[in-house]
Amino acid sequence: MLKHKLSLLAYKKKALSLSLAILAAFALVAFNESGYHRSTRALEEIGRAQEARLSIHLLLRYTLDAETGTRGFMLTGDPRYREPYDLAVAELPKQMDRLRMLYADKPMERSHLAALGNHLSRKLAEMELTVRMLSTGNADASRFVLSTDVGREEMQGIRQEADALMAFSTRSVEEGRLQISQALGLARVGIGLIVLAALLAFVLYLRQTSALQQANDRQQQALQRERNSLELEVRDRTASLAELATHLQEVRESERGYLARELHDELGALLTAAKLDVARLKSRLGDSPDAAQRLAHLTELLNSGIALKRRIIEDLRPSSLSNLGLVASLEILGREFAERSGIQVDMALEPVELDESRQLTIYRMVQEGLTNIGKYAQAQEATIVLKDYENHVEVEVSDNGRGFDLQQQAARASHGLAGMRHRVQAAGGKLSVDSSPGHGTRLHAVMPKQ
Repeated sequence: MLKHKLSLLAYKKKALSLSLAILAAFALVAFNESGYHRSTRALEEIGRAQEARLSIHLLLRYTLDAETGTRGFMLTGDPRYREPYDLAVAELPKQMDRLRMLYADKPMERSHLAALGNHLSRKLAEMELTVRMLSTGNADASRFVLSTDVGREEMQGIRQEADALMAFSTRSVEEGRLQISQALGLARVGIGLIVLAALLAFVLYLRQTSALQQANDRQQQALQRERNSLELEVRDRTASLAELATHLQEVRESERGYLARELHDELGALLTAAKLDVARLKSRLGDSPDAAQRLAHLTELLNSGIALKRRIIEDLRPSSLSNLGLVASLEILGREFAERSGIQVDMALEPVELDESRQLTIYRMVQEGLTNIGKYAQAQEATIVLKDYENHVEVEVSDNGRGFDLQQQAARASHGLAGMRHRVQAAGGKLSVDSSPGHGTRLHAVMPKQ
């Protein structure tokens, strides 16, 4: 319950820090977009004002060029002096159209531009009249027109209106700069606040992360302690089970040895005595054909019983192991298995020096392997290999039978393989099983000599 409450509290704090971070991000985007749009509009306005100033400047310059060309043409009569006038007459309407487009949404500027256009029209009309008179040879009339104050007044009016429009452009430029400055100042303040909010969210996140890490560390430590305790308990129980299994195997081998000795001593003596008695009876009743036949049959049964007794004794406690050694015992075991099962057994056995316990372990492993081959493998050939090395020996029992799936076999918990593996491990060795369906089975054990 406490863990659930801590997790819920940590979730709420994490959600708060995440909300602050998201809010700060949105606010930063909003401030940035607002400042960008305001600055863009201000820059556009400044650009329009600069274009208007340039057009007004060009308009004044073309007007002065036209007036200068008119006077030069009047004084010299040379048509080349009309070129500034002709160029100005062609360019002035373009500049007026440009100004009308720039001031399309500004009523005050449009009124001054209209007045400027009126003055410019009258000034151009005056200069056109003068040029036409000069072209027709009426120089006195043209000088009279120029001597009046009409042109000077119109020129003064052009300058006044141009100055007014220049003032509007200057004001627009200043307003645009002010807007940019305000946008930058607002952006600085906003970014500062957003940075503070982001830092606060980051601090909350770090605190929460630290708290979660500490809680996780405590939980991991508790889990580790519990895991160590469980591992120790499992290790102790596994050791106890291994000791118990080893003890049971020792008891089993001891019981087998005891039973083998009892069978050899008691049952062997009884069967031998019975066989001797049959031999005496046979010598005394040799004249009776029926009795001789029955005694011969009884002798065969006793011989079969003695052979069965010997085979049982060998299975319980192979006397050949202590009398003939491991290699000879394995050869006898393989040869008898081949005779009983009809499976060809190939053997490659090297002499080894091992204590009695390890020899019995190898013998039991080979015995169990051959038993499994006879029961399940459906093989035609089997192989027994014993190799001697400096510090260890290797034992291998393999066949060319149908094999099996190791995972499925492990799920079915094969007691034969488990007992074989435990016996080898108890002797300090390691047993591996290699098999797959259709490719036979291979048992391989590595066992130290000491």
